[in-house]
Amino acid sequence: MSYANSSIASGIAGRDLWVFGYGSLMWRPGFTHVERIPALLRGAHRALCVYSVRHRGTVEAPGLVLGLDHGGACQGIAFRVPAAEVEATYAYLTEREQLNKVYREVFRPIRLADGRQVKALAYLVDRKHPQYARGLDHARLLELVLQGHGQSGSCRDYVLNTLASIEELGIRDHALGWLGEALRSDPLVGA
Repeated sequence: MSYANSSIASGIAGRDLWVFGYGSLMWRPGFTHVERIPALLRGAHRALCVYSVRHRGTVEAPGLVLGLDHGGACQGIAFRVPAAEVEATYAYLTEREQLNKVYREVFRPIRLADGRQVKALAYLVDRKHPQYARGLDHARLLELVLQGHGQSGSCRDYVLNTLASIEELGIRDHALGWLGEALRSDPLVGA
């Protein structure tokens, strides 16, 4: 899909673009930006709800990555991409986030830490996609995180790096906090 033919091109052409990061985009955006600021997105929450068979796992041994799932709210990082970089950034994000089409590309209002409200590109999980992982208990989550290793590295490192970024914002993510404690405290788990 070329940028010019994209269904969202009309919404971003010729203007700066805001991108909402809630997982690895927080600590490894991979694109040029002129502003980075904490932000709040309402209507979706951060969850380890996507089986990863590329970046943090394989088909034979999937890992888990985060998705924005329906309901709640999510604190993350907003990045402002200058208009001159939007086309390259969009192409990069499409390759990074949309290979398997597990995410729906949407614009959502977000509130920036300084009080501004802007619309940002966000990636919400598609609950109908076969990679959507719903209702996993703690034991299964931990198992998938420990086994997952893909082209972008280990799932364990992904979770710990994301938690570090969340904690830098002064946020305690209760849904992921127990997992971070398990990964950091047990010498067998951390090996």
